[in-house]
Amino acid sequence: MLRTPNSAYVLDTGGGEDVPLAAHWGAPVDDEAAVALAGVPHDAARGSWESPLDGREEYPSDTGLRFTEPALALRFGDDGRAVRWVLARAEADRGHLRLRYRELTRPVRLTLHYRVVPGHDVLERWAELDTDVPVEVVRADSAAWCLPAREGARLSSLHGRWGADSRLERTDLPAGTVRLGSRRTTTSPMHNPWVALDDGTATETHGEVWTAALAWSGTWRVDVQRLPVGRVVVNAGAGHEPPVARLAAGGRYETPKSCGLYSGEGFGGASRAWHAYVRGEVLPHGDELRPVLYNSWEATGFLLDEANQMALAERAAALGCELFVMDDGWFGARVADNAGLGDWLPNSARFPDGLGPLIARVHELGMAFGIWVEPEMVNPDSDLYRAHPDWVYASDGYPRHELRHQLVLDVGRAEVADWLHDWLDRLLTEHDIAFVKWDMNRPVTDPGPYRDLQWSTRHARNLYAVLDRLRREHPGVRFESCASGGGRVDLGILARTDQVWPSDNTDASDRLHIQEGFSQLYPARAMTAWVTDAPNFLTGNRLPLRYRFHVAMAGVLGVGGDLPRWTAEEQRLAAELIGQYKRIRPIVQHGRLHRIRSPRDSDAPALAYVSEAGDEAAVFQFLDGHRYGAPAPPARLPFLAAGTWQDADTGARYPAAFLAAHGLDAGLVRNHDSAVTHLRHT
Repeated sequence: MLRTPNSAYVLDTGGGEDVPLAAHWGAPVDDEAAVALAGVPHDAARGSWESPLDGREEYPSDTGLRFTEPALALRFGDDGRAVRWVLARAEADRGHLRLRYRELTRPVRLTLHYRVVPGHDVLERWAELDTDVPVEVVRADSAAWCLPAREGARLSSLHGRWGADSRLERTDLPAGTVRLGSRRTTTSPMHNPWVALDDGTATETHGEVWTAALAWSGTWRVDVQRLPVGRVVVNAGAGHEPPVARLAAGGRYETPKSCGLYSGEGFGGASRAWHAYVRGEVLPHGDELRPVLYNSWEATGFLLDEANQMALAERAAALGCELFVMDDGWFGARVADNAGLGDWLPNSARFPDGLGPLIARVHELGMAFGIWVEPEMVNPDSDLYRAHPDWVYASDGYPRHELRHQLVLDVGRAEVADWLHDWLDRLLTEHDIAFVKWDMNRPVTDPGPYRDLQWSTRHARNLYAVLDRLRREHPGVRFESCASGGGRVDLGILARTDQVWPSDNTDASDRLHIQEGFSQLYPARAMTAWVTDAPNFLTGNRLPLRYRFHVAMAGVLGVGGDLPRWTAEEQRLAAELIGQYKRIRPIVQHGRLHRIRSPRDSDAPALAYVSEAGDEAAVFQFLDGHRYGAPAPPARLPFLAAGTWQDADTGARYPAAFLAAHGLDAGLVRNHDSAVTHLRHT
């Protein structure tokens, strides 16, 4: 039994065919109950077409008495694929369980890893394979998560596209297999490697919820199976098409981690447990407060130079921004998106004395300096491509498909990864840069011959290695992951970056939905959210500046507008709201999230963050898509501690029982009204 503060995971290692079986994953149980659960008879097969192992096996192979989607499939040199695992030994050390198996007839070994993270409800799982004979690893998932049988099954997942990332969908799980995944080099905005399952009755505050996520930034696949016996199994692993690896004699393959979490407190309880885990165990500096940033993209686009960046920096500093980030267009011949990628030296016409004067001016204004890069890409119109046309992904003899006038560098090649590291290391060594916005604006389309299907694994692992190395060499630099918005958002990249850009869509109304989906797994501390200009570049919406700020203040606040065009009143309001955000920033970035009303179900969405100590709260209320003039209902706050709460800005006082029963009335009556209330316990 593996225990967490609010759950228990019970394994039966003496199951049929000597394979580990899931006996319980759910609410805490004592030792006596765990033994009894492990002794519950397997589901009886209803005829010869079914297997008692299906839906119970922790890591099913693709042969033998099993018919579910396999977590492991091997092919040997003699075309054999049958495997039979024999438990060699079990080892437990400081919350880390290792089940070591050997194959019955071949010198191949499998280790299943389980790790309990102290103080958290997350269970980490992964698998390790090593062999003394050549073997093709057709499939090797990180885990197969077996859920207890329930009368119903509902699947929650995040889906989308560019500009519509991380949208939450809840649907009844059909019989059969639902496959989610990405063939787009990265995690992708189309699906996120996270799922939640419940019996169809869970709510935001009540009910049992089982969730699983994959810590991986390359291609991936999650199969959610609803079996004929009613059980549900979730297989999660790296790679989309087989094989995931080819091992020579003496070879070894280790999967990325899959993380699972059970909550008996509904979807909200699951999210809060995930957020605590990500802040405490995944993010490199999860205890830091992220600064308010300004990004120059919407103001200048590719037409940037030293003078206009300095002018923007002065305006950003006057608003109270703490980090100035110069975006695309500062390097090479980058005057549009069709040239210059790969030539990472300052454009001498735009920055005649290099980046030094701009950085010095930003520092004089009291801000840190950040910069945009897209290291994995190259324009054919670049000195780098002319020197190394063989460095890009390509299929020999076939056209090279350009997207956004660019090709993708084969970062899986050691010389390309070394080059990428070296120029970034030089940039960070020669300049006082505190922040790097790392972008990736297209997937791989021509990865090469079939025999080389491990390209995605090499790309992701070399990317991780470069980021890990840069972080060691430049410990003061913070990184943001961006891939045309939310194209690379996962627990793997968050272990190496400090925040992520959830979407290129900055329309505040759309962002309510995007941020709700993002928050199912990822905390506000990791979510960059910008205030940009009206009309919005993507939707054309003209939303009030206060509303745009309030939506962005629910994450890591940033400003991305064309500040010289802002009126004096807009600048005054922006400075006021940035000041308010700084006061509530510790609550938002490190607090516990309570989703009060969903934008999917209500035109008056609301949410709140409660401080770690439980003595402060930041309550966000919105009217969005409002009709018929009805006011927004008060936001009920039953999660606040007993006693009296005071509005930190107005001095109004409220008994906790009143806020729980009636709620906090923000007086929202018109469409796109909004309010952020800072409460303190007195």
